Amino acid sequence: MFTGIIEEVGTVKSIGGGVLAINAQKVLEDVQLGDSIAVNGVCLTVTSFTSKGFTADVMPETLRRSSLGELKHGSPVNLERALTLSSRLGGHIVSGHIDGVGKIISLKEEANAILMKIGADADILRYIVEKGSVSLDGISLTVAGVDSDSFVVSLIPHTRQVTNLHSKGIGSAINIENDVVGKYVEKLLQPRENAQAKSPQAGSITMAFLQENGF
Repeated sequence: MFTGIIEEVGTVKSIGGGVLAINAQKVLEDVQLGDSIAVNGVCLTVTSFTSKGFTADVMPETLRRSSLGELKHGSPVNLERALTLSSRLGGHIVSGHIDGVGKIISLKEEANAILMKIGADADILRYIVEKGSVSLDGISLTVAGVDSDSFVVSLIPHTRQVTNLHSKGIGSAINIENDVVGKYVEKLLQPRENAQAKSPQAGSITMAFLQENGF
């Protein structure tokens, strides 16, 4: 688990053959083999490390479902070590399991902030809630607005300076992880909804029940 508070921006040393090598410093302070490090929001396992960087295996499934496949030598990447029991939860609960990839549609200045609009598929947007949390390339951000095909987050200068967002422009791909709470709530409600549709009790008449009985 992670918090979405980026600790360091590393750089890609190499990627290929299912192995991603990253130059870094801060996240190596207490690193051990098998540790989890979020790279642009994707939870990866450390397979080797030196004083200047680390490597991680990247599965084809990970490349398909994230933007990691677009990385190249020198690409900046957001890095965060896994949450510990003594860590401050400054962002929100982030699992490191990407739900999909969005595209930056626009960047608009608003006083000292920048409004960044992200285009995304419907299966992503269903979990995006105004004033709710979303993880973009591993960064915990608050949703400023949402419509039928996109959503907006507001970036303060500090966020752009200490993350890879300073290198992102219109058309750039970005990893999206929805707030895990909403996904669990939806899953937990499904059995109850299905049971009520099959055998509604008093006060729980559904459209499906009415249609099945000729109304």
